[in-house]
Amino acid sequence: MFKKILVANRGEIALRIQRACRELGVKAVMVYSEADRDAKYVRLAEEAVCIGPAPSALSYLNMPAIISAAEVTDAEAIHPGYGFLSENADFAERVEKSGFQFIGPTPENIRTMGDKVSAKQAMIKAGVPCVPGSEGELPDNPAEVRRIAKSVGYPVIIKAAGGGGGRGMRVVHTEAALINAVQMTKAEAQAAFGNPAVYMEKFLQNPRHVEIQILADKHKNAVYLGERDCSMQRRHQKVIEEAPAPGIPRKAIEKIGERCTAACRRIGYRGAGTFEFLYENGEFYFIEMNTRVQVEHPVTELITGVDIVRTQIQVAAGEKLPFKQSDIQIRGHAIECRVNAEDPYKFIPSPGRITLWHAPGGPGVRVDSHVYHNYFVPPNYDSMIGKIIVHGDTREQALARMRTALAETVVEGINTNIPLHRELMVDAKFMAGGTNIHYLEEWLSHHKR
Repeated sequence: MFKKILVANRGEIALRIQRACRELGVKAVMVYSEADRDAKYVRLAEEAVCIGPAPSALSYLNMPAIISAAEVTDAEAIHPGYGFLSENADFAERVEKSGFQFIGPTPENIRTMGDKVSAKQAMIKAGVPCVPGSEGELPDNPAEVRRIAKSVGYPVIIKAAGGGGGRGMRVVHTEAALINAVQMTKAEAQAAFGNPAVYMEKFLQNPRHVEIQILADKHKNAVYLGERDCSMQRRHQKVIEEAPAPGIPRKAIEKIGERCTAACRRIGYRGAGTFEFLYENGEFYFIEMNTRVQVEHPVTELITGVDIVRTQIQVAAGEKLPFKQSDIQIRGHAIECRVNAEDPYKFIPSPGRITLWHAPGGPGVRVDSHVYHNYFVPPNYDSMIGKIIVHGDTREQALARMRTALAETVVEGINTNIPLHRELMVDAKFMAGGTNIHYLEEWLSHHKR
């Protein structure tokens, strides 16, 4: 096991990793920007290093500064968390070339799975079902693009090969709009990701977003930890996640889970990862793989009893997975609400000082948050300030516990999306389970404030 790990992130995930390190008896070095000087995990740190001013490009995305911080503190490994540099293959490579262990997959794995076209090709070879579409990057020939679209069938969606976070996507309903849409998406992709490559998929009308969490080690062992339903989204950004996915037969989950672990063994994957699927009419269609820990990992931890972050560190240190597939048992139901510092209906960010903070408690309630009373939420980063996660024996009990937890939560001084969560927890269709990825946006359009 490592003696010291540098945590190359901020916010609630930095605190989450710090706690896992403490449990393992490992020293955690926390890095921070000038805007995060007063963060909880910095105050709790045994060692902390300022890596630059507030803008991400000058701090959390500054590779030389992070690697220098690891060198001066004599850390052995770097945990990237999620976001920022977590899925940057060049960063993983630089970390390992500098003599540190990257707590995540190999740079080759990140490159293969980070490019949506190569990821899809790898999954087709591994027997994982994919959304019908172009076999690779779209060609420059407009006639050939039209032919592919006709064979796939309208509507289609044009996606950036290097995209993510809901950016670089465009739905096309007619041939007349196709070529212009492809050119616009290419230009967007070049500007946002430095890669103009785009590909085409059939646009599924009413799918759910279901993902499979996997863990793998260097010894070709891989397990899946059930599934999560992340269909409650706004602009491709997840708002509520739950596990297991309501109404999907266990046999179907087992079948797709086994294919995911087989794919991991085939590509020599190590660490935590998530296979994301669209699920429609009883069929799974692979869309992408996230080669890192997910924001929504706690719901899986609560239904399986597996500490995903702790296991990430263990396998990065060369240990074998401490469990087999037959050891993984799904118990009860878990729901997570992302708490964002924003207007609950207009979604305008609301940075500022939290003048009152009261977190909920009680049986089956977990709060992952780095904020505290009098904490200043900086305007420089993502608006998420925490997550409320509940676990119950049944989905009904989990919903009841979440309603209670949200009622107990008090945040003053800034706006949060907690009022939105309170409404959604009593929405009849969400309570019934199985809503599709368009449901929340349709709901919001009818509940304008």
